[in-house]
Amino acid sequence: MEPWVIIVLIVVALIVGGVIGFFLSQRYFKKYLKENPPVNENMIRAMMMQMGRKPSEKQVRQVMQSMDQAK
Repeated sequence: MEPWVIIVLIVVALIVGGVIGFFLSQRYFKKYLKENPPVNENMIRAMMMQMGRKPSEKQVRQVMQSMDQAK
């Protein structure tokens, strides 16, 4: 085989692999977010109520701010 044909095949294989990898990773990430949704204010309220506390709006916002800062 000619050397330029081999180079073209390698470049095409890399491009195809990149496209396939992109779509597979996108699919995995969507599935992960569906199974493990990010924490929101309602989840924080539910956790606090399970611990036996009646959360105020200020407490919920403080927890959300501390989680945002931890990221």
